[in-house]
Amino acid sequence: MSKIIRTEPNQILSKAVEYHGFVYLQGCTASDLNKDIKGQTAEVLAQIDHLLETHGTDKTRLLQALIWVKDIADRPAMNELWSAWIPAGGAPARACVESNMADPRVLVEIMITACK
Repeated sequence: MSKIIRTEPNQILSKAVEYHGFVYLQGCTASDLNKDIKGQTAEVLAQIDHLLETHGTDKTRLLQALIWVKDIADRPAMNELWSAWIPAGGAPARACVESNMADPRVLVEIMITACK
């Protein structure tokens, strides 16, 4: 049976789950919810980098991204940072939608699937 590796699991979720060379990240949100969309996006991307590194991979191995923004009008500002962060020619399959967030101060949440 293949091993499942869970990073910092709790009663609700794990920060990441690794199985058969795939790494599934939680929906990542910023810690400092007083930041604007760019500040929160930068924090989330740094968190993704850290989680991927923890599992021996990086953003060059992204397969899929699911992105939720509180206000779709913030999409261009979020995309500015996203586009600079994504390696050339390495964009994953992606969805980006407007959504009510569990905490109204959260402006962006990003969930990633990558491979090793």
